[in-house]
Amino acid sequence: MEELVIRDADVVDGSGAPSYRADVVVDGGRITSIVKEAAAAGCQRPTARRELDAEGLVLSPGFVDMHAHSDLALLRDPDHSAKAAQGVTLEVIGQDGLSYAPVDDRTLGEVRRAIAGWNGPGDDIDFDWRTVGEYLDRLDRGIAVNAAYLIPQGTVRALAVGWEDRPATARELDRMRQLVSEGMEQGAVGMSSGLTYTPGMYARDAELTELCRVVASYGGYYCPHHRSYGAGALEAYREMIELTREAGCSLHLAHATMNFGVNKGRAPELLALLDEALAAGADISLDTYPYTPGCTTLAAVLPSWASEGGPEQTLGRLADDGTAERIRHHLEVIGSDGCHGVPVEWETIEISGVNDPALADYVGRTIAESAALRGEDPWVTARGLLLADRLAPTILQHVGHEENVREIMRHRVHTGGSDGILQGAKPHPRAYGTFPHYLGHYVRELGVLSLEECVAHLTSRPAARLRLPDRGLVREGYVADLVLFDPATVAAGSTFAEPRTLPTGIPYVLVDGRFVIEDGRRTDVLAGRAVRGTPPA
Repeated sequence: MEELVIRDADVVDGSGAPSYRADVVVDGGRITSIVKEAAAAGCQRPTARRELDAEGLVLSPGFVDMHAHSDLALLRDPDHSAKAAQGVTLEVIGQDGLSYAPVDDRTLGEVRRAIAGWNGPGDDIDFDWRTVGEYLDRLDRGIAVNAAYLIPQGTVRALAVGWEDRPATARELDRMRQLVSEGMEQGAVGMSSGLTYTPGMYARDAELTELCRVVASYGGYYCPHHRSYGAGALEAYREMIELTREAGCSLHLAHATMNFGVNKGRAPELLALLDEALAAGADISLDTYPYTPGCTTLAAVLPSWASEGGPEQTLGRLADDGTAERIRHHLEVIGSDGCHGVPVEWETIEISGVNDPALADYVGRTIAESAALRGEDPWVTARGLLLADRLAPTILQHVGHEENVREIMRHRVHTGGSDGILQGAKPHPRAYGTFPHYLGHYVRELGVLSLEECVAHLTSRPAARLRLPDRGLVREGYVADLVLFDPATVAAGSTFAEPRTLPTGIPYVLVDGRFVIEDGRRTDVLAGRAVRGTPPA
């Protein structure tokens, strides 16, 4: 007898087709049968050792977070309710060009310092891996939800070249090609870049094109955080489209937004650029989060020259008064490349987290507000905080536009990604709320998307990008990564004031056919594993 039958569910199967009522049977981690309208037709209804009454609930595939920063959280926090309670059953990590494999001992220490604001310093983690394959093996010991991995191009460059702003030598480029090839062979699904973060931003297009050729040979995709989301954003998008066209590589645009005042109302221009490329045969997708503020580290807004050489040299430049004044001029007058070519507006930068508890009073205030309280210039406040917390502060950047958010999420190649940083006392609410916010706010309250269309954005489209032939749909034979939610009540509980509040209206989540959320509570099940890419035949 099968393990589980889910009775009388309203199935939204992920394809975008209209919903239907069915009994869905799960056994051995897969969907073994779907009996449509069984009760109404008087059919013999399937039986199982356990029956779950889904009256009034929607059954859909599990949601895929196409842009996650849970690289250490998956190991640190077996509960991981931040994602499991949202109905996320698969996260794509290794984002923005910086993560923890492949590394050597030197690079690991540098990367840990560079992205402590994203993932914490990692003092509580046993870094018993160095390669991509070893990291994926570590995930296979048991995690709350599944995870796929992107090779971080910035980490690869740090390993082969260092943190200097210069072209790679022919030998260094060969080494980077080798590292990318090894990572793809070991199970990565593609490669990411953070082209406003060091050292990935020091790579010229020719270098990136060569690495993308390697990714393409394995059927993977390139996921860039491109060179600007502010001044020059459209040119930066166009650069990525041309680069991947030259390399013959699929493209997935990370957190594809149009931010800052210069881009208010300009989403249609971005979508026209994408439509032109798609019509010409390009393979492009994108992800967004359903909020207007962005989230990154305070150090990320610095000009790239100030970050050359790695975190310790950055701190040295900040400590030097003359160099710090140059940094301020680039930030406030010129517009640094780290701040997307736009002069910084300190009133838009809110501190969301610090590593040093003694600095907690900064959290929840903008740089401008903290500066006013201290009676000093905002740059003095920002500089002092960067030095005191050793580049670790995370920020919310209030620079988005609602009309752009809605316009982009409607596009036919759109998928959902939280870009959720789980660190800090006051993280962005998208880390805990992205997927129920789509379903509750943008589907039920605003009607920006239909329920069926939205679920397709969050399930089958990302599964197709990841080349997963048995995930992303409610189909017989597919992996039973499933979500049951109430369409009338599903909502994000997280807010900017209370960002770690869990969502409502999602009582059941299954990973590999096992309940990780049951009756609205996290179980102790660790059914997640690394989902590895497979080279094309």
